[in-house]
Amino acid sequence: MSKENRAFDTQRLGAGYGFESHPKQAVELPPTWALFVGLGFMLFALGFWVYIALNLLAPTPRLPRRSEKQYITILPDGSRSKPNELSCWLDKWAAEKEAAKQQAAKEPGTKVVVPPQMPIEQADLFMSVVVPAYNEEERLEGMLEEAVEFLESEYGGAHDGENGQYKQKGWEILIVSDGSTDGTVDKALEFAKEHQLSQHPAPKPGPWSENGNAKALHSTHIPHGSIRVITLEENRGKGGAVTHGMRHARGQYIVFADADGASRFSDLGKLVSGCKTIEDKDGRGVAIGSRAHLVGSEAVVQRSALRNFLMHSFHILLRIMTPPATARIKDTQCGFKLFSRPALPYIVPYMHSEGWIFDVEMLMLAESADIAMIEVTIGWKEVLGSKLNVVWDSIGMAWGLALLRACWMCGIYRRD
Repeated sequence: MSKENRAFDTQRLGAGYGFESHPKQAVELPPTWALFVGLGFMLFALGFWVYIALNLLAPTPRLPRRSEKQYITILPDGSRSKPNELSCWLDKWAAEKEAAKQQAAKEPGTKVVVPPQMPIEQADLFMSVVVPAYNEEERLEGMLEEAVEFLESEYGGAHDGENGQYKQKGWEILIVSDGSTDGTVDKALEFAKEHQLSQHPAPKPGPWSENGNAKALHSTHIPHGSIRVITLEENRGKGGAVTHGMRHARGQYIVFADADGASRFSDLGKLVSGCKTIEDKDGRGVAIGSRAHLVGSEAVVQRSALRNFLMHSFHILLRIMTPPATARIKDTQCGFKLFSRPALPYIVPYMHSEGWIFDVEMLMLAESADIAMIEVTIGWKEVLGSKLNVVWDSIGMAWGLALLRACWMCGIYRRD
């Protein structure tokens, strides 16, 4: 075999091959302006397709169904009521807003009355508690026991409020069963029945009972109609259940609280006091229950390394991807947040997220409307039975946060 290297032997292939194939004359490149035009066109095309993708991926909350605008409660004789219509401040507010727009269209030059100028109807009572519940038959009663003890002692009976007076009287609990397939609805109504009919109902132990002992609890008799149960036909997610309940709240203050009772309910008074200190001249304010002070505590340290890593990673994403006021909040995910009634029209009508990330959207909406927010330290403890899948739900929250922020920046989410 010949050892001659024939790799560069181009003569045998004829002229015009290899190095000899290089052009004899210089090739003229397009002018610089043409390159910038081409690059601009490519970026425009990329932006266009990103905008289309965001419109396709952006979550759109489904409209409530007919049965979901009704509630069941316990009557004075202990029987279950028929489905009753829920009052809905949002429907009335939206109708008045649309009527104002139509009137303005008939009168050119007339200033259109739109939010935030559109007022919300006045409260019927002082405190509304929205409890999203998905298959919570095992944990719900303990949470309700601790809730009604505080509400009844602090704010009086459910019928003691005076419409429009904003007195610190009257409360209600709206339990939103989010497509539950267990006995969540029955447990809620059984609890309401026992605590309405009996002057000394048997107390239910909750997470904050002394050593988990029911005998340490003070059992509370409540007025009829204090607890209303709303049933969603299909599971919507925690955000969808909370938003739905807030559409029908009648209180001057509205708090949503997790059904597991992990947050100490008696700290609700601290949220109310905190909210009052920051309310503007229109009465708008948001108080956020915070567990940030527990980061170095035994309750958090004993968590798995993976869960703590995901928690810190999510906080970093929040600081990067949310606007300044929201980014400064140390604990956005605590399920114990209070809203003054005048703040609701700036938040609830514009909600899109129905999963775990809905808290962040609420806070971003409050910030965009220049509503003051305050973080209030509360008691909190780990409760078994969480529906949260640490890994997959963390990934879903990161994706939801990125999608949420992109939709706001691109104008897909905006106030009408």
